[in-house]
Amino acid sequence: MQVSVERWAKGQQGPAQDEVAEEFPIALVYHAVPHVVMLATPADLEDYAVGFTLSEGLVAKPEEIRSVEVEAGPHAIDVRISIAWERFSALLQQRRNLTGRTGCGLCGAETVEQAIRTPAPLTGGVKVSSADLHTAMQELASLQPLNARTGSVHAAAWVLPGHGIRYVREDVGRHNALDKVIGAVIRGGEEPAHGYLLITSRASYEMVLKSATVGVTFLAAISAPTSLAVDLAQRCGQTLVGFARPEQHVVYSGTERLAS
Repeated sequence: MQVSVERWAKGQQGPAQDEVAEEFPIALVYHAVPHVVMLATPADLEDYAVGFTLSEGLVAKPEEIRSVEVEAGPHAIDVRISIAWERFSALLQQRRNLTGRTGCGLCGAETVEQAIRTPAPLTGGVKVSSADLHTAMQELASLQPLNARTGSVHAAAWVLPGHGIRYVREDVGRHNALDKVIGAVIRGGEEPAHGYLLITSRASYEMVLKSATVGVTFLAAISAPTSLAVDLAQRCGQTLVGFARPEQHVVYSGTERLAS
């Protein structure tokens, strides 16, 4: 989105045009029942719906998502999702009424049990070399066109070891970017556990939770993890890497999957 601004640089000031990232209310609606409104970048919304539905544990497997339809309005976008009936019945019993800010990860959970979930233990998984990880992180910087224009969005990428980055999604919210790339992997017919995830943000608890819920055994973040994220990664058996930059990284959990 183009906006008029006053730009100041090196002592010079004057009118200019700037591009800012769009932030739009996105309503996720299951069988005509509103579930959550998130503020997100209005792109790749089919991916977002599939990724969110899986990473939040609303269904157990992709086949339980029957259909996704996007209906754009002038002030909001409805994403209508149909899921297996038994899953929808369980969803209704949660009695969740969510309004999600851009940075919200646990918005609307009514109990600690709902908020602090523990995914199934992760075993096996990918083997990643340090060289592969550093190359992917360096490559990711050139695969963020929206951030290059606006400087205000996060990215999440799915990497196939030995083959490089396969999917990248951007969004104003880091959780949204992660859900979008998970959805892209699923809709592309890939198995999330066969690759690993890179995120251009901190590795907070919900980023570990979302990725582990869909079976991803390796998560690398450009920034630091939080204490809850480290604790969850250790408990569920996920490899968690922070400060992943060219020529450096810190491993907080699951060192066996990362070779020097």
